[in-house]
Parts: sequence; structure tokens; C-alpha cells
Amino acid sequence: MCFSATASFTAGAVLLAMGSVAAQRACGAQRHRDLPYALIPVLFSIQQLLEGALWLTFADKAPCLNVALTQSYSLFSQVLWPIYVPVAVLLMETVPWRRKLQAGVALAGTVAGLFLLYYLLRLRVVAQVSGQHIVYIFPHFHVLAASGLYLLSTCASPLLSSQRAVWLFGVVATASFIAAYTIYTTWFISVWCFFAAILSGIVLLHFPRRSIVRASISL
Repeated sequence: MCFSATASFTAGAVLLAMGSVAAQRACGAQRHRDLPYALIPVLFSIQQLLEGALWLTFADKAPCLNVALTQSYSLFSQVLWPIYVPVAVLLMETVPWRRKLQAGVALAGTVAGLFLLYYLLRLRVVAQVSGQHIVYIFPHFHVLAASGLYLLSTCASPLLSSQRAVWLFGVVATASFIAAYTIYTTWFISVWCFFAAILSGIVLLHFPRRSIVRASISL
């Protein structure tokens, strides 16, 4: 999390449990195309655990590990999400016209993710503690187009879903983006990732317990 190692580790543990439940329910209901979406909290869990470990490396306690953890965290925040989220949403969609729109969004997210990956591989990201938050300093210029595609892929793709719970995830993700950028501009990446991680528990709403019961009855 953006406030302490303890908070990050706690959030990571909770999200791991929630993601495991969502994945179990998706498999139990034979909804295998929904599995990537169900695993979103698990991936956020890994990201939060990485940031928790990163907190422990400051004050020059482990400079090499600090660099490795900063780059690993940035791969999640900058590269994984704009590619993964729209693809996970696309796999679940059944309405043809929505699938076409989501496919376009997934392509845009892939372009944004690969653009940011290119710069992550070329230039090192630096993480520093500032105001009880972690600020990630990117040496490259985030062009407006890449930022726009990132926001489109991570927030707009769920908003295009015909699934109500997935649409709600998009609403919450967008609201958290606005709140984090407005209140915590300097520490935006860390804060928004934390908000999004915690709110990813909404994924469970798409996998109610009764869906497993229905699947077992249908068998």
C-alpha cells in the first residue's frame, strides 16, 4: 500500500484470499472463460506484496533489491493492467457489438502496455518515500496518448460490459482514478494502485456462491 509495509502485506493477504475464492467459484461453475477476470484480485495481491517488500528496502537497506522490486511493481502498474483487464473482460462478453468495441479497447491497451514496457526496459524507474507514500519517478515522458489509452483500457473496458457486476467494477475503478489523481497527484501511481487493489474485491460480486449450486444442479 501507499502508507506502510504492514498495510501492503495485509491488503495482499486479503486480496489473495478473495481472488482464490473467485477463481474457485469460476471453476466450480464451469465458467472457465471468466477465470482471468476472477484472478484480478490475485494479481493485485502480488503487486501489493511487492510494494510491501519495497517499503522494507528504503534507507539504503537493500539497494539492489529496491531496484528489482521497483521494476517488478512497475511492470504490474504500467504494463500488465492495460493489457490484462480489457482481455479478461472481452473473454466474458457474449453480446457481439460489445465484443467488437472491447476488442478495440484491448488492442489500444496492448499498444499502451507495450509502449510503457519499451521505456521500462530502457530506463530505470526510481522509487522514493515522500509524505508517507511511495512516489515512482519515471525518467521518460508519459505522452498524453499513452496515458489516455491506459485509462481507456483499464476503466472503459469494464464499463462496456453487459455484466452488471463487471460494469460496477468499471465505475468504481474510474471513480478511484479521479479521486486518487485529485487528492494524491504526486503519489498517484501508488495510491491509485492501492485503491484499485482494494476495490478489486468487487470481482467477487460476479461470482456469487449460488452460481456453484446452479452448476451442480444442472449436472
